[in-house]
Amino acid sequence: MVEGYPERIVCLTEEPTEVLYALGQQHRIVGISGFTVRPPQARKEKPKVSAFTSAKVDKILALEPDLAIGFSDIQADIAQALIKAGVEVWIANHRSVAGILGYIRRLGAMVGQAEAAEALAARAQAHLDDITAAAACLPRRPRVYFEEWDEPAITGIRWVAELLRIAGGDDIFPELAEKSLARDRILADHQQAAARAPDIVIGSWCGKKFQPGHVAARDGWHSVPAVRDGELHEVKSPIILQPGPAALFDGIDALHGIIRGWAQRHAA
Repeated sequence: MVEGYPERIVCLTEEPTEVLYALGQQHRIVGISGFTVRPPQARKEKPKVSAFTSAKVDKILALEPDLAIGFSDIQADIAQALIKAGVEVWIANHRSVAGILGYIRRLGAMVGQAEAAEALAARAQAHLDDITAAAACLPRRPRVYFEEWDEPAITGIRWVAELLRIAGGDDIFPELAEKSLARDRILADHQQAAARAPDIVIGSWCGKKFQPGHVAARDGWHSVPAVRDGELHEVKSPIILQPGPAALFDGIDALHGIIRGWAQRHAA
């Protein structure tokens, strides 16, 4: 055990839990998000003390944490309550692939594991490089609509847009990738996506099952190439919508698999 670093950490989202387990530092975690599914053993070993927009502050305080780690402005109220109670809080706000790599390095340094974190980040970068090389060999690049919520339709989260490009596709809403807040990435209606004629639709409806039949049945979508060709796919939200290691390994693998399959079917 490295002394002089946080010993009792509450992870308000999944990505710090995943990183700390990957670094062999799970003994420092005393509480996790109820949405945590990676790694699976975390759900069995650690008490669940938060959702994403809410937390059981009294339960967190009872764990006597010396650090709480969260993500984004959406957790500002949780952070404020913990800070007022005297808990040190780190709220990260990384939104890009480079940001995820930097997050791994920073979190590792915070627990005295800078070298191990650098190695994890290097493995992730090497994997991204391998996918980039494989994508460069594809005969065609599809236009991809990635939907992270259906009603209202939300799309364009930056790290996903970047991973799509690395995987061999092109996000149909590149202009939204610079918008950090979900409310700024809400489409006016489903026709806005249909008008951009995506070749592939990928759904990742943040905690609920993607329904391709519902997408295909949307007004005016029968002529969308993705619907016409049956290219409606799901990528489970835990491996792509968390800005942590999962997105850089399993998430991009899933994206590349879908894109590679499409390219092979449309090579002629």
